[in-house]
Amino acid sequence: MSLILPSRRQATGFTLIELMIAVAIVAIIGAVAMPSYLSSVRKGRRADATDAASAVMQAQERWRANNPSYTTSFSSLNVGSSTSSGYYTMALSAVSGTGYTLSYTPVASKGQNNDTGCTALVVTVSGGSPTFTPATCWSR
Repeated sequence: MSLILPSRRQATGFTLIELMIAVAIVAIIGAVAMPSYLSSVRKGRRADATDAASAVMQAQERWRANNPSYTTSFSSLNVGSSTSSGYYTMALSAVSGTGYTLSYTPVASKGQNNDTGCTALVVTVSGGSPTFTPATCWSR
C-alpha cells in the first residue's frame, strides 16, 4: 500500500515584491513625463494670447481707420481685458497715432505663471507692424 501525498498546487498571482517593482517603475515614468506634459500644456495655452493679440490688432486697425490715433480702451474695441479662455489679462500702453504696446500677464490661478521664460508676453505695434517679444514664446 502506498501513501499518496496531496500535490501542491502551483501558486498563481503576483508577489508583493513584483507589485512594488511595478509601482516604482510607473512612478519613475510618471515623474519623468509629467514636467514635459505640463510644459506642452502651457505652450498650448499660449495660443489664447496669440488669438487675443490678433483680435486686438485687427480691432485697433479698424479703429485707427476712422480716428486720428489708436485707442487706449478695450471697450472701444468691443474686446474684453482678458483673453477668451482667461489664461491672460491684457493691457494697452504707449498708445499714439502710430503704435501701441499690448501686454499679457498670466493669471496665477490658471497655472500660466509657471510658463518659464514666457510669463511676460508683449506685442509692440509701430507703423502697423507688430513685434512679438519674447519671440520664442509666440507661435504664429
